[in-house]
Amino acid sequence: MSPRLQLIDGFGRRLSYVRLSVTDRCDLRCTYCMSEHQTFLPRKDLLSFDELERLSLFLIDSGVERLRLTGGEPLVRKGILGFIARLGEQVHQGRLKELTLTTNGTLLAGAAPALAQAGIRRINVSCDSLKPEVYRHITRGGDLGKVLAGIEAAQDAGIRIKLNVVALAQDNRAELPEIIAFANARGMDVSLIETMPLGDEISGREAQFVSLKDVLADLRSFWHVEGVPDATGGPARYYRVAETGGQNGTRLGLITPLSDNFCDTCNRVRITCTGQLYMCLGQDDHVDLRSALRNAPGDEGLCRALEQALALKPKAHDFFIGNAGLALPVRPHSPARTMSLTGG
Repeated sequence: MSPRLQLIDGFGRRLSYVRLSVTDRCDLRCTYCMSEHQTFLPRKDLLSFDELERLSLFLIDSGVERLRLTGGEPLVRKGILGFIARLGEQVHQGRLKELTLTTNGTLLAGAAPALAQAGIRRINVSCDSLKPEVYRHITRGGDLGKVLAGIEAAQDAGIRIKLNVVALAQDNRAELPEIIAFANARGMDVSLIETMPLGDEISGREAQFVSLKDVLADLRSFWHVEGVPDATGGPARYYRVAETGGQNGTRLGLITPLSDNFCDTCNRVRITCTGQLYMCLGQDDHVDLRSALRNAPGDEGLCRALEQALALKPKAHDFFIGNAGLALPVRPHSPARTMSLTGG
């Protein structure tokens, strides 16, 4: 089927990658992501699986090649594996180039076989420490053993794993080399991520910020770290670390929304679990796709909403963390919504 709508923004970037959140709920309460007593949305506000599937098929028809399911924690939503199986049919038919998932890994052990059967070939697993007590502190009660068991089960099912690690000045900065070595030795890529200013109620974020430029300089003081031109459709810039197995194909990715803007190649958008389309993670402008799905049986409303959204995609984001020593060429801004609502 020919595309219904050419997803090209005002700067000539073709949008081929969508991150689709299926829930704002999570079984962890990571300190940099949400408050300890987080309030979640009522179920009626979320897109149903029928609506999520209809929207996904429309996006695929419009030229989206890669679809990443996010949350919250996507695997906590009841019925998610059936939805993933239906999307997997688009992979098996060749209409969707890649279906992926971002998860905290706590429920991955039981889900891994079904994910592999659906055609998922790689998964991002968020894990900010390999020390059980530190992991428990960062996640406010999480069990590292469940995450490690999930990683092992996914690898046994033939799924490639990338670890996502938020660099935290007070909690895990000294541990980052150990995490990189652990991941690379087990055939996993690892991406380090700067803390992002999402969510007004999250306190202490400025004190946790660490520039990955500084982390990279630290790593290069004792490792050979070389940049590589690899790209996976995401925001990471990749490196190989010879001492940790990088010569065998594993990589270190750096995601630097604050210290090193990566917007010039941005080809992705985010859709929240409530159907709000954000063309930029760092801005508040959005388009309501839920109304388009619920108020009209055809796709004309979705077409109009996406055309409006394409005009809203900015050249660069407005992320800002006060007192971080960063000189950004954009106005200071910190979106009030949390990452769990937006979709990771």
